[in-house]
Amino acid sequence: MNDICLASVGTAVPPFTVKQDAAFTILEEQVRGTVEASSLVFARKVFAHPSVKSRHFGVDTPQELFGEDPDKRIERFTKWAVRLSSEASLAALAAAGVAAADVSAIVVNTCTGYICPGISSYAIEQLGLDRTIPAYDLVGAGCGGALPNLELGGSLLAGRPRTAVLCVSVEICSAAFQMGDDVSLIVSNAIFGDGASACVLTDRPGGIRLLDSAALHVPEYRDDIRFVYKHGQLHNQLTAALPEVAGKVVGAFIAGFLKKNTLSVADVTHWALHAGGENVMNNVKAQLGLSEGQVRWAREVLAECGNMSSPSAVFALKKILDAGVAPGEWGILVAFGAGMSAYAQLFRKE
Repeated sequence: MNDICLASVGTAVPPFTVKQDAAFTILEEQVRGTVEASSLVFARKVFAHPSVKSRHFGVDTPQELFGEDPDKRIERFTKWAVRLSSEASLAALAAAGVAAADVSAIVVNTCTGYICPGISSYAIEQLGLDRTIPAYDLVGAGCGGALPNLELGGSLLAGRPRTAVLCVSVEICSAAFQMGDDVSLIVSNAIFGDGASACVLTDRPGGIRLLDSAALHVPEYRDDIRFVYKHGQLHNQLTAALPEVAGKVVGAFIAGFLKKNTLSVADVTHWALHAGGENVMNNVKAQLGLSEGQVRWAREVLAECGNMSSPSAVFALKKILDAGVAPGEWGILVAFGAGMSAYAQLFRKE
């Protein structure tokens, strides 16, 4: 991917924003009497954790989340996935100075809803893209989905010189909202939010170059982090072992990836990490021996937006790019999630 330039990143979140204390109050009002009192006590404690301060949801009112039937849920998913994808894409295209006519392919990934035709079809319509371009919809990669998206986008660009490829990650995590006494659901309701990111790839000289990439799949840990279907609807499944599992898997994976590229943790200035959650982030940080400064951007994204699944790492990347990357500095994009799977993308400013 040495000839691939990351020209720009755009992000978008829904306008409905809620602070964590208000979010708990809404949850308590809606579910009191339908769950155990101990579940609400536990939920209050999780919602009060300072690692997440606010989140954004694709709703007009929060009450929509409660008692939403499957038809209304997929309708809401479609509305907000299309809207946020378009907003993030327009921001990225404008920042890159790329016209819609110059986009030669689009890749969209999501794991929080399924529609056919996929979100890419709507994006082509909304953005006014050429209707003959290749369009790919990736599903099922979970929180790591933005990175295989970039890898596919880079491959598509390689055969289309002097054009641009649009790589969009969008998750309406609230479309998987469920409430019950299951700890997985309580934790999920306290940390997940909605959002979208878009990256514009070009073959322009200079700028941020995307270099090596890698992936790892560890199906032995599949049940520690995944979606499961119950009564025809998605339910998040997270086990208590997840922070330790994520730290072990991601730590060894990234250490090996850096060694392959003759780099060490100290050589990499910029870390665009998917935070996951506070305990997950702390375990990954400890396994890799990262400083607090190296996980700063991931923590900021988690605090401001919660865990948005696949766009989260790209939100951290945008913060890095906005803060500035000096010529010659190395950076790494790291995401992980369902499967269990982990992904890495090495980049450098020319």
